[in-house]
Amino acid sequence: MPKARKNKRKAPVTAAAPSDRPSQPSGSSRRPQATRTVIRRFHVLIKRQAQLQPIAHATGQDAAAARTELGDIEREIQELGGLEVYQHMSAIGQDKDRGGGSEKILIPWLRDLKVPDTMKGKDTRLRLLEVGALKPDNYASCATWMDVTPIDLHSRHPAIQEQDFLLMDPVEHRESWDAISLSLVLNFVPDAKDRGQMLRLAHTMLRSDGLLFVALPLPCVHNSRYFTPEHFQGLMVAVGFEQIYTRWKEGGKMAYWLFRKAPSPPSSTYQDHLLYQKKTVFRQGNRNNFVVLL
Repeated sequence: MPKARKNKRKAPVTAAAPSDRPSQPSGSSRRPQATRTVIRRFHVLIKRQAQLQPIAHATGQDAAAARTELGDIEREIQELGGLEVYQHMSAIGQDKDRGGGSEKILIPWLRDLKVPDTMKGKDTRLRLLEVGALKPDNYASCATWMDVTPIDLHSRHPAIQEQDFLLMDPVEHRESWDAISLSLVLNFVPDAKDRGQMLRLAHTMLRSDGLLFVALPLPCVHNSRYFTPEHFQGLMVAVGFEQIYTRWKEGGKMAYWLFRKAPSPPSSTYQDHLLYQKKTVFRQGNRNNFVVLL
């Protein structure tokens, strides 16, 4: 007698292959590879979520399919532990036994620029807006010459303000900050235009000669089909910044930049911005799609 067939439930359209799907994260997991896998999966899911949301609000068959996929995405995000797990994994990545956070790059750069001496000579402190802060004390060692305001979309600590940087009032905060840190922030913004808007807003909020610190995963500039270090530097010039420092190493995981708000106003000509308003293919082959658009 033939065996009865069992109905198998289809996997969600967002599900990764068994080898790619991260195992259920645990609060005590500290393996670097497990941490990176979970964070990468969150990035994929949230980017796809942002792509589907406008379609889901329309009507028709495509909208219904988009709403179904959004439900699958939300379930997988919850299976991974929600945004709290993403933040926890990112915080683990900032632990000293992992080499510390990006402040270990920014602080020496500020010292090279004699910022502590300048602040102490003026009897004031550098006003730093730390966007996407996961810990409230990243710059505790600089308390004598730096006044830090840490913010994040979903605060994990009472000392971190819960605030969406893109929703901050550009009039209220115009030229209010000496420095802004966008460490592992741009790559977590799903929309390429919003990434560009974030850079424009930072320019507006920085005082004259203010400093902008940017940290990105190295593949965003070294393995993207639309984005290269040279293209990024040109885009920043169009926004109104000049590059002071940059740092990465071949085979590394991170890239860092320090920009200064240029003394001249940002370019407003159509020709200067045209290159940065749409995607341009710079590399072929197996690449990622990271890009920043103005």
